Amino acid sequence: MTSNRDRALAAAIELLGTEGLRGLTHARVDDKAGLPKGSTSNYFRTRAALLDGVGDAMLRREVPVVEAALKPESADDLVDALCRLYDFMTGPNEVTTTARMVLWMESAANERVRQALLSGRAVMAAMLVPALARLGARDPVAASDTIGACFQGMFLQRFARSEEIDPRPLLEIIVRGALAPDTSAGT
Repeated sequence: MTSNRDRALAAAIELLGTEGLRGLTHARVDDKAGLPKGSTSNYFRTRAALLDGVGDAMLRREVPVVEAALKPESADDLVDALCRLYDFMTGPNEVTTTARMVLWMESAANERVRQALLSGRAVMAAMLVPALARLGARDPVAASDTIGACFQGMFLQRFARSEEIDPRPLLEIIVRGALAPDTSAGT
């Protein structure tokens, strides 16, 4: 059985992902989650606390999916895994991904939200960097950052511009470039 706190967080994510930041109030979360009035503010006293809870909930929801995807044996495996991850993030997880994009925009003016999102991104990078290193990336951290930036750009294109995008060509360029031998050493 789902706790009332978890129901409130799921409702908050849904509101962020479907109505944006202005749609997120304690009362609206209570209503969306079918909770008695005042329940959300019992768990999250302030809007900042609610946003912190949302960030944590999104991360808990996605870490197992990302972790399962990042056990590649080859560059092809990694590209396939990243494409599946993109399909998950823009399919079954679309509302959560949209909510995250809303929070990224909020982070431009809200340092607390920015730090929470950067912490979540660090958790994801901590899974991707070792996978890239195992495959022989020259600079696994830079490759991970590039993949993260590519995903954010693809999400913006998909959600803000309503354009379908095939992630494979972009991800192949990044992965193959990251795993290409360093030819500058001999010059």
